[in-house]
Amino acid sequence: MDVKKLNILVTGGCGQLGCCLRDAAKGSPQHYVFTDVVELPGLETVRLDITDRDALRAVAAKENIDIIVNCASYTNVEKAEDEPALAKLLNATAVEGLAAVAAERGATLIHISTDFVFGGDATAPIREDAAPAPLSVYGATKLEGERAAQACKSIVLRTAWLFSQYGKNFVKTMLSLTADRPQIKVVADQTGTPTYARDLAKLIVHIIDSGQYGKTGIYNFTNEGVATWHEFASAVNELAGHHCDVQPCRTDEYPAKARRPHYSVLDKSLVKKTFGISIPDWHDALKDCLKKLL
Repeated sequence: MDVKKLNILVTGGCGQLGCCLRDAAKGSPQHYVFTDVVELPGLETVRLDITDRDALRAVAAKENIDIIVNCASYTNVEKAEDEPALAKLLNATAVEGLAAVAAERGATLIHISTDFVFGGDATAPIREDAAPAPLSVYGATKLEGERAAQACKSIVLRTAWLFSQYGKNFVKTMLSLTADRPQIKVVADQTGTPTYARDLAKLIVHIIDSGQYGKTGIYNFTNEGVATWHEFASAVNELAGHHCDVQPCRTDEYPAKARRPHYSVLDKSLVKKTFGISIPDWHDALKDCLKKLL
């Protein structure tokens, strides 16, 4: 019996996660359509503004889309405090449109969210059913997006501290700083878990290819393990063979407009049990990423 090939629309296809998803989908039997508002040389991309619902509906109809994977997001936490309307447009209003088009088609929406929906006062890994309490515009708009996604058949994947060889991220910044400076300071009182965007992309492809995209709900996904930003930076410095003195500091030594959660480690028990996966430790994931970068 022939199995129907699924048509999958990916938003934010030129971003960090979108590029990792391109790599992860290369061995998949499904048909992926990568979209973005920008186009990068060498990447086959359909130009699409996800805030334009009619354009979204037209692309979804033309490509006969079965699943939408939303990798698009306003992710500049600090700048969101000055641009709350734009953050809301991309992180919440646009998701309403994606959910509406998915519902019209009977399609599934896989939406990416964040640990920033929580307030940071937990002392143990946070489960999916914990009460959200965002501290920033970014966190609040991402929480709105989660709720908007639930207007259709949806899987919401909460993640944190994404890094990869693509785009701008903490690992690439630390590689540059530790190579160029004799000493840097990195906050040591914010605790979470780094996440290799490649591992998140592999989960998304696994959910789709194994036919488990009907298991709707909210799931946490990061790599295994726990770290402060200082420990994360120190690991980059050491693994890269750099000799920078990475000093710990407190969050309040670098005043910022956006408040960050002090503790946002996510409990991954549900995603592992539901989708039958194991998750690499962030140290191993970082080593793999640095091989690609160095």
